[in-house]
Amino acid sequence: MTRYGMAIDLYRCIGCQACTTACKISNNLPKDISYNVVYTKTDHDWDGSFGTAVVKGALANDNAGGTFPNCILEFMPIQCQHCENPSCLRVCPTGATQKRDDGIVWVDPELCIGCGACIMACPYEGVRTLSEGDPEYYLDVVVGEYDAPKHMAGIVEKCTFCKNLIDRGEVPACMDLCPGRARYWGDLDDPNSEVSKAIEGRKYHKLREGAGTAPNVYYLLPPERS
Repeated sequence: MTRYGMAIDLYRCIGCQACTTACKISNNLPKDISYNVVYTKTDHDWDGSFGTAVVKGALANDNAGGTFPNCILEFMPIQCQHCENPSCLRVCPTGATQKRDDGIVWVDPELCIGCGACIMACPYEGVRTLSEGDPEYYLDVVVGEYDAPKHMAGIVEKCTFCKNLIDRGEVPACMDLCPGRARYWGDLDDPNSEVSKAIEGRKYHKLREGAGTAPNVYYLLPPERS
């Protein structure tokens, strides 16, 4: 059985936001919604709580932290972690939050009532957005894939690993435009997949493993911390 996952090489990520842009366009996302955000790291906090250690790229892109000459400038892409044991799944009262047999976690907009229970249960900050008003767009035309997710008021949205693309044999949109080739995708249970080969022999970090969610996004550590 397939178990999809992603590895992100933090040594290769240059914080260019290409993945964020590709995701935004492919999914025809409204102004206030991003499925994939690249944060700027200003110290070596790895617990996934973000806080003062990580700030949104739009606020502090390419600004180093720390005290000279020991300054730090790193980037942390954040999205839904598509957990093996998703806490959002357990608390959803309507069954809108679902996990497919291939491990992809998604929200059915037809069943979501916008209660926000999944947002409160998720240990990863900012990976879900509750759309309170009608969606507003930067353009007057629809962009992205013909089968992009529906965007409506009163529903929760999040990264779907581009399940529409996966179902037709393609890869998530964030994979295609990464100039540093920092992302790896595939079946975690297949030792010959791109993602399995990327993880093999590398030290990596998973966000908030103590929460018991068993995330399927691996952050490959830079060589200096290997």
